[in-house]
Amino acid sequence: MVKIYKDLEELSRAAARILLEAAQSAVKTRGKFSLVLSGGNTPRRLYELLAEEPYRAQMPWSKTHVFWGDERCVPADDERNNAHMARKILLDQVPIPDEQIHTIASTLPPLKAAEEYQNTLKDYFRGLSPAFDFVLLGLGENGHTASLFPESAVLDEKRYWVSQVYVPNLKMWRLKSTIPILNQARKIVFLIDGASKAGVLSQVLHGTRRPKQLPAQLIQPQNGDLLWLVDQAAASQIQKDTEG
Repeated sequence: MVKIYKDLEELSRAAARILLEAAQSAVKTRGKFSLVLSGGNTPRRLYELLAEEPYRAQMPWSKTHVFWGDERCVPADDERNNAHMARKILLDQVPIPDEQIHTIASTLPPLKAAEEYQNTLKDYFRGLSPAFDFVLLGLGENGHTASLFPESAVLDEKRYWVSQVYVPNLKMWRLKSTIPILNQARKIVFLIDGASKAGVLSQVLHGTRRPKQLPAQLIQPQNGDLLWLVDQAAASQIQKDTEG
């Protein structure tokens, strides 16, 4: 489902409401809430809102476990580090137990870091199906999401939950959750804003299926919900399925 909003502020407020509802429902049903955060600039306003009232008080932080869908292989205090941004804006501002913030060891050798994070996920799910309650994703102008880049070998990964990938044009290693675990999530929400995303969003949603070139097309929850929250600028080239 696609929901279209006037601007990033309206989109972010809608995302906060949707996330809060999912968190409260998960805690009521299963006793805890697993949240996968994304990097980039688009979710920044959402994180600010969650750290403010009324969401700061309404979110079940004591029952929330935070993970990341991908991470750059840079030190934890590097501005490019996804967890660094989320901690500074959101997690350091709310009463969530530190042991429930599951960061990726981004300074380890990439293969070792991927193995350790996979073990972290296995410890959390403890033999159950690895179904995250809520996954936040963004969309790159080249069709990538969560470090799933076009023509990358990791797009075909079926065995592992976490993998390492080298991005030649960025000269950087990244760590990322693979398609099999992402697609087991109960709810996946894309946050997309800006006119620069209009063309690729139209291709991903309504163009020919080319997942090798447009990896975001691989995000198809097996038993969960997929929601695209989009501002008007990003939605300018797509048919409006639902008005926000």
